Amino acid sequence: MAGQSWNGVVEWTAGTKERFVWRSGRVIPLRTETLPAPVNYGCLPGVWNPADDAEADAVWLGVPRTTGDQIEDVPTGLLYLDDGDHKVVFGPLDEGVEALLAWFPPGRGARLLDASAAQAWLANLPAAPTGLIARSAT
Repeated sequence: MAGQSWNGVVEWTAGTKERFVWRSGRVIPLRTETLPAPVNYGCLPGVWNPADDAEADAVWLGVPRTTGDQIEDVPTGLLYLDDGDHKVVFGPLDEGVEALLAWFPPGRGARLLDASAAQAWLANLPAAPTGLIARSAT
């Protein structure tokens, strides 16, 4: 049985150092990172994660995606972090999970949970605050 699909936007393309952020319905340059992203990284606009006071984070495994791509898909997992700043995982779990887990220091307790955990976590998140104009870049 397939789960609910969610809308996301890519803010940082796998293999690149140039990071962007979603603001006011578009991606804008944020900064150049020291290391390239091991996966495609972004957010789920309109879904709020109180743990980091920003829209929920998302990652897309597999081939690099273009910054600004808007994707509707069903989660394949949840990157659980002890601090609550979880990441919703999309794409084939056999293409990049090791690199994703290694991206986080051991102290954050990164572990991969299944698709049902992602759906349950998302179902309990509130909508983004009304009038939101910016997303945190942490």
